[in-house]
Amino acid sequence: MILNRFSENNIYNRSNRGAIEVICGSMFSGKTEELIRRMKRAQFAKQKVEIFKPSIDVRYADDSVVSHDQNSIPSTPVDNSGNILLLSGDIDVVGIDEAQFFDDGLVQVCNRLANQGIRVIVAGLDMDFKGKPFGPIPALCAIADDVTKVHAICVECGSLAGYSYRLVKNDKLILLGEKDEYQPLCRTCYYKKESDAASRKNA
Repeated sequence: MILNRFSENNIYNRSNRGAIEVICGSMFSGKTEELIRRMKRAQFAKQKVEIFKPSIDVRYADDSVVSHDQNSIPSTPVDNSGNILLLSGDIDVVGIDEAQFFDDGLVQVCNRLANQGIRVIVAGLDMDFKGKPFGPIPALCAIADDVTKVHAICVECGSLAGYSYRLVKNDKLILLGEKDEYQPLCRTCYYKKESDAASRKNA
């Protein structure tokens, strides 16, 4: 579910005007789906586009960004944010998926691209499985021209979900996964599960 979607026509019909858009939320909230939608609209408008993703993300394909609904668009995997800058010459629109996995230099990269007149669309998790701000996403939200917060549906109560609850016992910050590893929860259900887990651990 997407809340407060801005009017792309009102903001981006102005030529040579760079901008940063951030699409953020929990897992299973439709972030990648929305990124793909915007990139395909740009392609339909005959704009030159390039989409990047972290090279560690090979869950569905090595050279495509794929949503949980299996919609996809070709992409270029890169090891770090600096490579995005090097590979974005003569491009109108740059898309970046799973941005939380990139280094903090991504903020400067997006700023430079936008200042060069490029539309930059970034999608990523705003919080990790511990409910903490994740990677460069918070800083990108601060400098973005537009932020779209998307929500999944809580699997426990059906409310809007903004948290990604990890189902497996693994404390690594980066753990690529799907429905077997994570589930979307609302604030109330997330913290109830966290409290219950802490009680069992201390018992």
